[in-house]
This record gives sequence, structure tokens and C-alpha cells, in this order.
Amino acid sequence: MYENLDIITIGEGLVELSSNTSLKFAQIFDKYYGGDSLCSAIAALRCGSSAGYITKLATDNFCEYLLDAWGSEGLDTSHVKLTGGQNGVYFVGKKDNKSEFVFYRRKTAAMSLCIDDIDFGYIKNSKCVYATGFVQSLSLSVREVVREIFKFAKENDILVAYDPNFSEKVTTSTEAKELFEEVSPYIDIIFLNTKADTEALFDTHSIDKVLKILADKAIGASIIREHKNGLHVSNCGCYNFVKYESSRVVDATGWEAAFNGAFLNYYLKGYDTIKCARLANALSMLQIKNVGAIKSIPDKIETEKLYNEIYG
Repeated sequence: MYENLDIITIGEGLVELSSNTSLKFAQIFDKYYGGDSLCSAIAALRCGSSAGYITKLATDNFCEYLLDAWGSEGLDTSHVKLTGGQNGVYFVGKKDNKSEFVFYRRKTAAMSLCIDDIDFGYIKNSKCVYATGFVQSLSLSVREVVREIFKFAKENDILVAYDPNFSEKVTTSTEAKELFEEVSPYIDIIFLNTKADTEALFDTHSIDKVLKILADKAIGASIIREHKNGLHVSNCGCYNFVKYESSRVVDATGWEAAFNGAFLNYYLKGYDTIKCARLANALSMLQIKNVGAIKSIPDKIETEKLYNEIYG
């Protein structure tokens, strides 16, 4: 028997070691976990969705910690595959009021995830699947997994959501375009930002041009985060803009991934896209006030309280 889940994300689980001070001077680190699509899954969970995670996890000294931590959130880990090797680790600190990172994630277990690891019956019992370009770039086998799960989801009327999450430290613009084009026929909802994604994928920062491209590709809903300004929300030709509210930023790590998970949670509950964007914006405003990508994600009560304070 398969559990009927709201959201299934595909990705790489990382160990997060964070400090409120510079990595140069840090003596004590808080242990938690991270990963872009994992962050989205946890945000959806904390807002009230059921969620599952597909990845490969190494049976190293962090394995039990990660499985226990994910399970305590209510994340379904029944389709997390175990293997030898190592899990990825990253450090995050604060220097000159900016986050600093050091990643150790070469040849991690998640990179060995392959199509033979996937039970499509598990996918068939979900409402939404989600992955990122960052996940696609882990390896050729993971890239195939994302493509085939998206294709299967589309064929079975399961919502497909995607964020390219482009970073020039991980991939090139040419590669990012290839990854996007490979899955674009299956995407129902796309999350983008003008700081990196739109230029890398479409060679433009113009919102109008990007919306035209997405419409031509028959991608129904799009959320474009314009740097420092706000959210451009389009759904089946209906357009709205949500201005960013001022908020104190302590650590912006993972805020976009958390936003995506919150948005999908409310979207699956039948809320209109503008309300979904506002609720997700409220969650991300709270998330950036503390250090750590996932441990700082608020719950549904906190999120909806701030939403009501801002938007009435």
C-alpha cells in the first residue's frame, strides 16, 4: 500500500553546521540538515502538507541522525535508498552581515540515485512532484530520474513544479538551458528569480519577455522573484505583483526554497496564486530572521499570523 502524499521532492540531503559568527572564529556549530528541495519539502510540511523525499543516503555516521531528523518532521522517508560512501556537509557562518559558506559534497551518495531506485507506484499516489535544476546537475543518473519522474507525473495528471535554482558555481548557463529544456514540456509551475535564473535561461531580465516565453511553452503558473522589488505572479494569463515588505535579514540561506514549499502547500489546498504568493512571502520573511536554511522555517500558525498582519 502507498500513502497518498501531497508533495514528493527529489534531491540531496546535506548535513548543515551553522554558526552566528564568522567561520574563522567559530568555536561551536549547530548541527542541522539542508538541501534545496528538502528545504521545500519541510516548508510544505510545516504549513500542513504531507510530503515524501526521494534521495540516496550514505550509511555514514550522519545517516541515522538525518533519517531520525527527517522522520521527526513527519517527512516520509520510505523511498530514501541507502548505500555506501558519504553524505554531503556544508558550513554556514556570518561575516560582515553576510552569509559565508563552505561545501564538502563531492561524490556524495545522492549523486548515485538512478532510475532503478524509483518506484513509480509511489509517485502515482502523490498530488505534486518537485525538483530543481541544482538537483538535475548532481549527475547524469539523477538528471534522468528527474526527467522520467516529471514525464510520468505529467502523463498521470500529477502537478509538476520546478525551480532552476541556477548558480554559476554549480553549472553553466548553457547547461542550465539544457536542463530546463529537457523538463519544460512537463512543468505546470515554475519558480524563477531575476538575479540569476532569467538571464541564464532566457538571456533577459525583462519580466514581460520571460512571461511570453513561459506562455509559449504552455507553463501554466509562474512566480518570478524580482531582486529587491517583489513577486511577479502569473497563472493562465492572469498577472499580479506582490511587493516585498521590509524585513530584517539575518540569514537568507534557502529562503527561495522555503518559499516554494509554502507556495505549493497552499496551492494544493486550492488557494488562488496571489494568496499563495503572499502566504509564502510571509513564511520567507520569518525564515530569514534566523541562521540556517531549514531550522529557521516557521510553522503554519506563525506564517498565517504574519500574513494576516501584513495583508489583512
